[in-house]
Amino acid sequence: MVVLVNREVPVTEHPFKSLPTRIAVAAVGIPLILWLTYEGGYHFFSLVTLISTLSLYEFYVLQERRGSYPLKTLGLVAGVLVVGAFVYPRFHLQLFRFLDERGVRLAMFSPLQFLLVVLVLFLLVILLVELFRSKGSPSHNLGATILGVMIIPLFFGCLIGLREVFLYGFPVHKFLDAFPIGVEQRIVMDRWGAFTVISLFATIWICDTAAYFVGSKFGKHKLFERVSPKKSWEGAIAGFIVAVAAMVVAQQLFLQYLAVVHAVVIGMIIGSFGQVGDLVQSRFKRDVGVKDSSAILPGHGGVYDRFDSVVFVSPIVYLYVDFIVLS
Repeated sequence: MVVLVNREVPVTEHPFKSLPTRIAVAAVGIPLILWLTYEGGYHFFSLVTLISTLSLYEFYVLQERRGSYPLKTLGLVAGVLVVGAFVYPRFHLQLFRFLDERGVRLAMFSPLQFLLVVLVLFLLVILLVELFRSKGSPSHNLGATILGVMIIPLFFGCLIGLREVFLYGFPVHKFLDAFPIGVEQRIVMDRWGAFTVISLFATIWICDTAAYFVGSKFGKHKLFERVSPKKSWEGAIAGFIVAVAAMVVAQQLFLQYLAVVHAVVIGMIIGSFGQVGDLVQSRFKRDVGVKDSSAILPGHGGVYDRFDSVVFVSPIVYLYVDFIVLS
């Protein structure tokens, strides 16, 4: 029997924190991420699925260090399907055309129905499997398994929703003069999706960089010392301001469908919730006494470490764009 003790473990750090190593990894990783984002479609789906799966695995390993036994395999499979629900409209359309050309008529799920079916089946299966396990606490095991899927694949999937929102259900008449849309208009819409996600990534990175350097040089007031001792209010405020400014610049350069006020709001979302996401992930790591979620990225730690802000920001920006900007 595993006894869970509610105390924090001293934090230990991974090696490989040299600046040249960090720069080398970033020099390869950032252009690849931006290219796959720009390409969109199944390229971007593959990127998000990989990031989500690795992050979820790291999350489950963290939970194991505290005595929980999440159902990793089932959680990872469910995570891929949850992310897939956000690319389902593209797949649905292509499959429907393929079958229609061959005279086949089948009833198909809507994207929301597909996501609901995946989540319901996932919950039923893990409840049944846990019934026959004897390791750890069933409540902790199930809680860790479910929480991982809810906050990582589901939230990461919103990146795909944001990238694809301009192709399906897009209110063309509000932003484009030509109706019905032609090839040129569709290219513009596709680029808006790409540039929106790229702007989100860039704004998060700029926010983190500003918060780090300002906090390192001028930080005197601790932001949340119990969770992240090095973060300061000065750094957080600087990151927030720079995030708003960066998003306004992106709006002027690439995102013509956005009004300035919407760019400001999205910048505020990124500047605040991005930093909250970092704190939440720091809380998970501090609870098990590690600095990084893994050492898979030399100089950077784990995949979840690099995308913890994206996890929190993605669903909020996606819902804001889909239900407010494009309504």
